[in-house]
Amino acid sequence: MAAIKSIRMTMTQSAASPLAAIVLAAGKGTRMKSDMHKVLHPIAGKPMIDHVLDSVASLGAARVVVVVGDRKAQLDQALAARTGVSTALQEPQLGTGHAVMAAREALAGFDGPVLILYGDVPLVRPETLQAMLERLHQPLGGARPAAVVLAFEAADPGAYGRILLDADGAVARMVEFKDATPGERAVRLCNAGLMAVDAAHLFRLLDRVTNDNAAGEYYLPDIVMLARADGLPTAVVVTGEAEVAGVNSRVELAALEAQFQAMRRTEAMLAGVTLIAPETVFFSHDTRIGRDVVVEPNVVFGPKVMIEDGATIHAFSHLEGCRVARAPASARLPGCVLAPICAPAQRSATSSRSRRRCCMRARRSAT
Repeated sequence: MAAIKSIRMTMTQSAASPLAAIVLAAGKGTRMKSDMHKVLHPIAGKPMIDHVLDSVASLGAARVVVVVGDRKAQLDQALAARTGVSTALQEPQLGTGHAVMAAREALAGFDGPVLILYGDVPLVRPETLQAMLERLHQPLGGARPAAVVLAFEAADPGAYGRILLDADGAVARMVEFKDATPGERAVRLCNAGLMAVDAAHLFRLLDRVTNDNAAGEYYLPDIVMLARADGLPTAVVVTGEAEVAGVNSRVELAALEAQFQAMRRTEAMLAGVTLIAPETVFFSHDTRIGRDVVVEPNVVFGPKVMIEDGATIHAFSHLEGCRVARAPASARLPGCVLAPICAPAQRSATSSRSRRRCCMRARRSAT
């Protein structure tokens, strides 16, 4: 078979030392107006939390703890098939610092860097996480950082927490918007919430966090100032605002879906795929597509689709669970280039008329 290039980014590099990750997913998600847990809502056909966990897995994490709260049973079921992933209950929900403390028992005895991520921030790249881990091992102002904060410069900082840096580029202060002065609110460098922290410091610092703030919560960013008071700096890695966008509503879910699709369309075209009307083509998270493929307007790729080099996907097609090859010239019907590789058992039981028609073309082209 001709070489097939995945339009889904993969990552093979792993952290040099043992790695753990804590994924926060205890929020109620009330603005989603849904009976399904917020982090189980999909982007490109894959639950948001699976995007996060797959990124962590690509780095070779030895331990992963998902902190759960509301609708715990749903997450327990969704994560049951994943090896190396455990859950920890946060009850009640008293802030991000309190959430990370819930993972303490699951990480007992662990010695190494710990990534702290969010289940509703699904598009952060493995390369960005790797950069945070590498920065954790680079001296800053004569000392190795206790933590690394992921930051971004917001077009509209709004209610994001702010980060103020000192002359060495270390974090001088992190402050939640509610507690910030007017001068601090004018700063454009914002806290994305994601961190890499040395396990030797993480829980020791969290033990000293208080809830003396406007919300009465235990804030994870407070460990930065506690570390600074101990003479330990915190470094910053800056990324784009879009990469750390989170989901709290269906509107934001749709925005991230659009962002994902735009990124995948660009990747496909740069890899040698012709999209006649890019904005009308929708990819699944696992779509694989070869070079010199032509995709006509209004095409939806469902899960488990492979398109070989040189194939043409006609307009108004919906493909799922199939492998499509360019038909031999001697076997091709006019306008039909799909090979008979669609597996009926893999197709959805509720296939649309266009999906059935697509696979019918595939069978006919081999006759």
